[in-house]
Amino acid sequence: MSVLAGCATNPATGKTDFVMMSEQEELGMGQKYSQEILKQYPRYEDAKLQSYVQQVGERVARAGDRPNLQYHFTVIDTPDINAFALPGGYIYIHRGLMAYLGSEAELAAVLGHEVGHVTARHSVRQQSQSSAWNILGQAVAIGTGVNAAADLTNVLGTAFVRGYGRDMELEADGLGAKYLARAGYDPTAMIQVVRVLKNQEDFARDEAARKGQATQPVGYHGLFDTHPDNDQRLKQVVGPAQALAGGQQELGVERYLKAIDGMPFGDSAASGVRRGQNFYHSELDFTLSYPTGWGILNQPAALVGFTADQQAYIGMKLVQRDGQLTPAEYLRKGTGGRLAAEESFQQAGLTGATGVVPGSPARRIAVIYQKDRAYLFVGAVKGRASLESVDDQFMQVIRSFRPMRADERKLAEPRRIAVVQVKSGQTVEQFANAESGPQSDSINRIRLLNDLYPTGEPKPGDWLKVVR
Repeated sequence: MSVLAGCATNPATGKTDFVMMSEQEELGMGQKYSQEILKQYPRYEDAKLQSYVQQVGERVARAGDRPNLQYHFTVIDTPDINAFALPGGYIYIHRGLMAYLGSEAELAAVLGHEVGHVTARHSVRQQSQSSAWNILGQAVAIGTGVNAAADLTNVLGTAFVRGYGRDMELEADGLGAKYLARAGYDPTAMIQVVRVLKNQEDFARDEAARKGQATQPVGYHGLFDTHPDNDQRLKQVVGPAQALAGGQQELGVERYLKAIDGMPFGDSAASGVRRGQNFYHSELDFTLSYPTGWGILNQPAALVGFTADQQAYIGMKLVQRDGQLTPAEYLRKGTGGRLAAEESFQQAGLTGATGVVPGSPARRIAVIYQKDRAYLFVGAVKGRASLESVDDQFMQVIRSFRPMRADERKLAEPRRIAVVQVKSGQTVEQFANAESGPQSDSINRIRLLNDLYPTGEPKPGDWLKVVR
């Protein structure tokens, strides 16, 4: 067995790096973990948009410091505000982040930042510099602020998804801006992307203050203490990006907005749709509801409801039915017989069973059969809370599960982005009046979507993203 270790010249920075992996091993690692990503994240099934993102990404990558790599750019079908890169040129952007970008140059800036991680071999350098860093076979988008989700689904985030720390993130910003300029895009789009992220940060802080809650981290790597905050990123990236700017660089506003016109905003039909405290999934034909004040996290691996203080959560996931076992037998087998307060039930024509798994903490579990599918519920508490304090609410969620009615089908359809041109005299408030839901929410959403937060107004002739 040979061990590759030593110094190598970094293709992006020209500096000498200590690395323990050849380029061939790096490519192999990227290919391996791209398969794991496909298992964890749903690919957005829109061939036209996927092709568009691939074209923009390739244009930037060809201007990078490793143009001979074969790059793969993929849109992920989740509302998370994130993007990440695997070693060897596998780059992912979440649909949720694309909704908030305003031009092709901004899309290229995000992809260029991630290309920068690849060209500078950040994953290889980080692994070589720290024996404690462990590449895991599964990944999940971080930035939701709900730590309980990872507890429930037993899925750990990788450094690919979470980001690489202060120095590497700032280095990727600088490389991305350079690649933008080389590719013919306006490199100041990198500044605009950081502004978009800062708007999200400001909005999250304002909403938390309004609700009297602690501010939760927002997406796109914004969770490690070692990661630069967006104020610092702006200061670091403004000068170099502006210095690279010339007179002819593209923005591609209309081209980009045309590409995302009609794209789902928030949840998609394929993943199920949250409406207030209710959740609807047309393909799987079910709905359920959560108590007032609870949050709902819709992840590919599980649907998670959680209390406002995030000390109690209940997750539901689709699981494989086990032969001819009854729901109660299914739970007993899954818990090794460690099941107390066992109860079988029927609701809305469905059969189910529930019970409590003793322990510290104790957990409420249930399974409901629907046709050939089984849905497993796991409810638990964190900190000093007791299961008894929220068990009635856990049971309320479990008991709300039922098939959808015909008149609910429309509720399972996602909201979509619509691109409109602003006429003279039109205001954000007028566009918000055309949306459903609280007007204040609609006003804030339109402003966030269009880099107008917190008080901006569009100008006549501007293209505006609204949600319908």
